[in-house]
Amino acid sequence: MLRFLARRLIGLLFVLFSITFITFIIGHLAPGDPIRVLLGNRQDDALYNRLRHLYGLDLPWTQQYVSYIDNLLHGNLGYSFRYQGRAVADIMASGVPISFGLGLAALLVSVLIGIPVGIMAALRQNSILDWGVMGVMLALYSIPSFVLIPIAWAVNDFSHNHGGPSLPVAGWGTPRHWILPVLILAAASIGYIARLTRFSMLEVLRQDYIRVAFSKGLRARGVYLGHAFRNALLPLLTVIGPSVAFLVTGAFVVENLFAVPGIGYLAVQAIGQRDYPVVQGTTVILAVAVVAMNFLTDIAYTVADPRVRLDAHNE
Repeated sequence: MLRFLARRLIGLLFVLFSITFITFIIGHLAPGDPIRVLLGNRQDDALYNRLRHLYGLDLPWTQQYVSYIDNLLHGNLGYSFRYQGRAVADIMASGVPISFGLGLAALLVSVLIGIPVGIMAALRQNSILDWGVMGVMLALYSIPSFVLIPIAWAVNDFSHNHGGPSLPVAGWGTPRHWILPVLILAAASIGYIARLTRFSMLEVLRQDYIRVAFSKGLRARGVYLGHAFRNALLPLLTVIGPSVAFLVTGAFVVENLFAVPGIGYLAVQAIGQRDYPVVQGTTVILAVAVVAMNFLTDIAYTVADPRVRLDAHNE
């Protein structure tokens, strides 16, 4: 198992290194001069050259990248172009906990809603309930967040205008500000997890050992939860990492449209300002989060499924 996890860790580190390289190259090749944007209407060539030298932009891109990697290995994400002298890590210090909390809440909501819905649909296969619920789950999975958000706003306004409860649609700071962003962010993952749970449960329920368990007189609840769901859970573990990727991509839209001051919001603002060190810093942090989640998923899968440990040992 250790050999298997070591190979997975090396592969994920290579992925992380590739992401830093691609992000750096995109920033290097992007049109526009960030120092010119920083100076604005001031056209001072001496100041322009000093700032380029200060940020190392007068060096060849290969030296810039080596310096960038060296700083990363020492925990230094660089300094912002927009906010002179301010470290990228300081800028993101307030946004990381917000994005982490938002993503974790959305992931928990996805699991707590998606798995029970998938089980319920599987146990009532081909019923009206099954078709109806899976249709809703397919819609949640298919509709992008930037379409769901205006729908949520419209429903919220309708409820407010007719004397019903309403929720804040912008800002951050109170528990009520969490509800809409978390639900919108979790929507696609709920649909994905529910449909996968249904498929996995149906595959397990067709197995011979399930029929044997029923023939022994075991209670249906014990068979479904103790035998069927336990084995259907294994494929679900493999999608936790990709689910985090869904949440990361959705966070950029959700945080900006709901004015949530997370790292997705900071990244979009930095792109508009050509503040490439902040863009690169947010990308690296998000990539580390996704890679770490995938690695934890691998660990959980090896613990849950002894066959993975056996295959790794045989290799």
